[in-house]
Amino acid sequence: MDTALVIGGTRFIGRHAVKELLDHDYEVTTFNRGTHANPFADVEGVDRVEGDRTDETALEAAAVSVDPDLVIDCVAYHPEEVRTATELFADSRYVYVSSGSSYGAEHVPKREDGTPLEPCSPEQASDDSAETYGARKAEGDRAVFEAAERGVEAMALRPCIVYGPHDYTERLDYWIDRVLNHDRVVVPGDGQHLWHRAYVGDVASALRIIGEKGTAGEAYNVGDRRLLTIRETLETIADAAGTEVEVVAAGERELAAGGLSPTGFPLYRDYPHVLSTAKLADLGWESTGVKEAMVRTVEEHRESDRDGAEHDPGRDAEKRVLGVLDTL
Repeated sequence: MDTALVIGGTRFIGRHAVKELLDHDYEVTTFNRGTHANPFADVEGVDRVEGDRTDETALEAAAVSVDPDLVIDCVAYHPEEVRTATELFADSRYVYVSSGSSYGAEHVPKREDGTPLEPCSPEQASDDSAETYGARKAEGDRAVFEAAERGVEAMALRPCIVYGPHDYTERLDYWIDRVLNHDRVVVPGDGQHLWHRAYVGDVASALRIIGEKGTAGEAYNVGDRRLLTIRETLETIADAAGTEVEVVAAGERELAAGGLSPTGFPLYRDYPHVLSTAKLADLGWESTGVKEAMVRTVEEHRESDRDGAEHDPGRDAEKRVLGVLDTL
């Protein structure tokens, strides 16, 4: 039986990665601080090592005690963490969870071998702000490439926006909550903007497949094979929930009547963000159908207490926008 170490493994992508590995007969160990509930505490075949991934001594101890065939690194947010991990796990196959945000040009679609990455200054590399996230992930990719040149079997996976059960970011939960609780839902712009998304189960399977079949020094995009506009997303949510929704598109002028702007809504992006997934598909990876993925997502949302409230621009403000639109 192959062994795998998941750095992280309790919340979202890591949680699904552990399940994916178990389903494919891996013996799995998670490495994390234990600050979140462990969903695998009583699951046979899953062990846990407690430690902070920024503590090199603790990470080295995990490397020695587990001696994994495969390492999936879900929580490397600074390039130095990737460099350390690729040194400590030089005898394992290592997959770094990067991001579609690492791309530094607005190509449509963004391709692993053609679209340039974000530059990253030393100051950005050690920063913790959202503004430097893409730059830090890109530098982590470069750390993977450098490790491969040293002979390490290191690879990177670049997901776009990830959604699905147990999504603690609650970005899609906001829209699910709107569809479940309101007949009319305001979307910014014309409702046709595209921000590529990836179902979390597909991200988990991609991590395993890359770990098994990927080429050292390569990066792979992952995202739904069918892209949905925000309007289509809400309609798909409604279909999955067995309800109906009227999607009401509002331009900047109409939104301003409610004191709103397009960027105040989750999952809004003015310019299309689309990733090519052909390279990953060549390894045998397949995408879950968006309707099936949304059914699973809505079902788990209903069982959770997440409502995306932190992303809420305000229903009263939306009502004012709807009032303006109804007079046109």
